[in-house]
Amino acid sequence: MAGGPREVLTLQFGHFAGFVGAHWWNQQDAALGRATDGAEPPGELCPDVLYRTGRTLHGQETYTPRLILMDLKGSLSSLKEEGGLYRDKQLDAAIAWQGKLTTHKEEEVYPKNPYLQDFQNAEGVLSNGVWRVKSIPNGKGPPPVTSAPKPKPLVPAASSIRVWSDFLRVHLHPRSICLIHKYNHDGYGRRPEARRETGRLEAFGQGESILKEPRYLEELEDRLHFYVEECDYLQGFQILCDLHDGFSGLGTKAAELLQDEYSGRGVITWGLLPGPCNPGEPQKNIYRLLNTVFGLVRLTAHSSFVCPLSVSGSLGLRPQPPVNFPSLHYDATLPFHCSAILATALDTVTAPYRLHSSLVSMVRLGDMLTYSGKKVVTAEALIPFPWLPAQSLPDALIQLGGTTPWTPLSACGDPSGTRCFAQSVVLRGVDKASHTSLLPPGTPLPSLLHACTTGEEVLAQYLREQQPRVASSSHLLLTPCRVAPPYPPFFSSSFGQQGVAPGCPLRGTAEQSIPVLGALRSSSSLHQTLGALAKELEQLDLRRWASFLDTGVEQGDVEELLQELHSLAQCYRESDSLTD
Repeated sequence: MAGGPREVLTLQFGHFAGFVGAHWWNQQDAALGRATDGAEPPGELCPDVLYRTGRTLHGQETYTPRLILMDLKGSLSSLKEEGGLYRDKQLDAAIAWQGKLTTHKEEEVYPKNPYLQDFQNAEGVLSNGVWRVKSIPNGKGPPPVTSAPKPKPLVPAASSIRVWSDFLRVHLHPRSICLIHKYNHDGYGRRPEARRETGRLEAFGQGESILKEPRYLEELEDRLHFYVEECDYLQGFQILCDLHDGFSGLGTKAAELLQDEYSGRGVITWGLLPGPCNPGEPQKNIYRLLNTVFGLVRLTAHSSFVCPLSVSGSLGLRPQPPVNFPSLHYDATLPFHCSAILATALDTVTAPYRLHSSLVSMVRLGDMLTYSGKKVVTAEALIPFPWLPAQSLPDALIQLGGTTPWTPLSACGDPSGTRCFAQSVVLRGVDKASHTSLLPPGTPLPSLLHACTTGEEVLAQYLREQQPRVASSSHLLLTPCRVAPPYPPFFSSSFGQQGVAPGCPLRGTAEQSIPVLGALRSSSSLHQTLGALAKELEQLDLRRWASFLDTGVEQGDVEELLQELHSLAQCYRESDSLTD
């Protein structure tokens, strides 16, 4: 990457964003481990884009995510707000103070998740109490601490996962976590009366008001300056933000702050929603609709683009079944499962601006996908991509059939048969030897794909055949997607380590990798999706939901929102695409 890595600062807002982020960082960590241990050669993705180097108080080099995370009180379980890399401040005080010291320790409210206990025991700790830190990929870091052979990594039981920190196996910098103490995470307060006192962050206006308070605004600004000032080639920010609750308002204010202070940098927002809504919770569903629409529309004004991510079939009130992956048996009601799928898609579609050598920056990717005001895009994926090591890429693509086979992951309906305006496609994890036709010389070629001389040409030709006259960007990577524990084991029995084949058993390996195809697309399906959201909003009697307006949103704001939503939907009219 000419001139050094083009750094990206990640911001996570919300508890479901924490779930997606925990899987995302675990996947980055698993890839780092394979490279630093020599199990795999360094891949095409540059970890320095997402990670930063530093030192602990004891001079040990660290390699931690460049991350700012905001969540509610009670969401960390046993994880400390300052992380686990640095010694407890009280211990440091004991070293500096030579007099008598009396320590009063509060009883631990949140016992460690059994999975984390086993993981930390397997990793080992240093004698001074600092957890072992993974060595830096460029070789400058310290050698890993060795002791007894590592046991086979465990997979946490889904029933044991209450919060995202229960399965996060990555150490965070002390400036990463920022807790919002005025609201409490559902169900994890110390006392029921404490939960009543703090309340829940459930409305857009509540989230907006948080960053209007000097305390939280200054805290976010200080952390932004800390991370940004140490970057040499900052290309932008990626925001993982809950859309369904009050964090949609907080994320909107944060995106506005980034646009004002760091003009010219990319701001890509991933709007996250958990599984399908429960029809038996009408108020929660109405709030979910209002928060989603407010967040989606307002974030487009301050982002390079906004991409909703959800396994749900709909963004609106009408319940739709969750999306289906032929080789995945997942529970859509479990955030632990849903977030793993979304993190895998996210790890794939963000690859273009994380490569060691690439001309695609966050700003350029946004410009390609969002011309003519189309600031909302959708994500689609094949998890895993159905390829076998003995199969050529042309054969695997032809096997998919004539229609676009990708599973939608933006709760915007099925895009099949709709007009695509622009797309960015990434296929990863296919061996280089299989990129082109494996037919013997002289054999009649069954398709134009078999005549291509490189894998990149094969993928580009396939996209041209599927979507003629569409602005397409495509990347073919050798690096697969890591799904090592604690990634949930929800692959079907027909899944093999490198692909899918009927009757092929799942290999009993502790660390797995899979090929994945992911796409970001701007298509006419959003005209119907956004229009349907506008109709549902128009049919609401807001007098019945005065509590939502009491949080700082006025009737005039809703009317303005409807106009903006209709205007955004008009950008995706299929008839307009021909003149574009």
